[in-house]
Amino acid sequence: MSGSDPQTNGAGGAENFVYLTIPAKAEFVVLCRLALSGLARLRPLDGETLADLKLALTEACSNSIRHAYGGRGEGTVGIRFDLHDDRLSVEVADEGPGFVPAEADVVSGEPDEGGLGIAIIRALVDELDVDSDERGSRLRFTKYLA
Repeated sequence: MSGSDPQTNGAGGAENFVYLTIPAKAEFVVLCRLALSGLARLRPLDGETLADLKLALTEACSNSIRHAYGGRGEGTVGIRFDLHDDRLSVEVADEGPGFVPAEADVVSGEPDEGGLGIAIIRALVDELDVDSDERGSRLRFTKYLA
């Protein structure tokens, strides 16, 4: 999986996190949503924030399933939830062939053909970072809670 080691943060210390690896099949996305709902019990989120995060998570996972693996159910998608006092960060990573985000989406925030999922995620969260190369893609989004 691309991204950081699921056992530590970038500085080497332990964090409050949940890490899931699911088969790249649409029917497993519900497990990710359930994990997010469970985390919402640790740090109560209002209904609208939780709904926004669930939609962003669903879009990110669906993009990996559909684009990294062609919807064939081959491969896996890794999902990491990092819960902090003031924010929740979610990382979705795959080992697909990678992609180049549409230039219009990167520069202006306007979706290009096929870029609607990323535009939806960007509209729902406070921060979004996308890394992609031939070894896979990593999409990380953060929602501030305080």
